[in-house]
Amino acid sequence: MRRPAAVAAVTAGLLAAGALAAVAGAGLVRNDADHSVTPLATAPPTVTAAPPAGPPSRGPLVAAAQRYLDAVAARDAGAVASAFAPDGLVVDVGREIRGRDAIRRWAAAEVIGGSYTLLDHTPHPGGTTLLVRFRPDGTGDGFRARYRLDITDGLITTATLEYA
Repeated sequence: MRRPAAVAAVTAGLLAAGALAAVAGAGLVRNDADHSVTPLATAPPTVTAAPPAGPPSRGPLVAAAQRYLDAVAARDAGAVASAFAPDGLVVDVGREIRGRDAIRRWAAAEVIGGSYTLLDHTPHPGGTTLLVRFRPDGTGDGFRARYRLDITDGLITTATLEYA
């Protein structure tokens, strides 16, 4: 008598497992608390821990960096160049642009008309690093970039621009 009872228990377990597989395969979610079944599209989302955030921004943005961002927002290539020292250097993903005149031409051709969203900034000795989203045409998703700005006497001496 014990053997048929064991077979019945195993059979019931297999049927339950099959039912759960069918529920999962049909795009349904089973709630173990009340044994209800909910369509996957309306099932409550699974809550997971958020990934740890990077180091927080510290204090206000350095004035030279703010002038650069403000000049781009104002669509003023001359003001972009003025945020740099006279012999300032932009290293734009490996390409070097040196001096205010070259920086003004670069800004007019490649930066003006775009828009920045400042995502984070972290000061470092002699400057700051910006994490930005740049939209070259001012719309769309654009791309994330990291701008390391070295600053002396309130002017950007080197801006190293890299994709993030």
